[in-house]
Amino acid sequence: MLFTLLLAAAVVPNGQTFACTPTRVWDGDGPIWCREGAHVRLAGIAAREIDNSCRPGQPCPRASGPAARDALVRLLGGPRGQTSTGHIRVAGSTMRCVSTGEAKGNRTGAWCSAPGIGDLSCAMIATGTVLRWERYAKGRCRSR
Repeated sequence: MLFTLLLAAAVVPNGQTFACTPTRVWDGDGPIWCREGAHVRLAGIAAREIDNSCRPGQPCPRASGPAARDALVRLLGGPRGQTSTGHIRVAGSTMRCVSTGEAKGNRTGAWCSAPGIGDLSCAMIATGTVLRWERYAKGRCRSR
């Protein structure tokens, strides 16, 4: 059963399944703003920040922050404009997500599956713009 959020930007409890219809993207691993209220940080991957920096202690891909963001935007149906804060508007299909819990602040870490794409974290790794983050990947998205 899908869990519907009642509070905007509430963290979805660990293990809970929920729907996310993407409306905005910040960078290559999120957050993805969901029409239903959650802000999703994609689980198991690491991207450069939008300013091209890498956070200490996390994998640092070669691809730029904007390149990773643009790859995620393409997977979610392409750009539909930009907000005054720099977020890219998208109009992606509703995804089914499973929460991994809080991902700092009001973000929910999650594994999300999108129609026609499958696992979004694994699809992002396949773009070459993000890296699999062993610490959080938990056996998922392994190369074949």
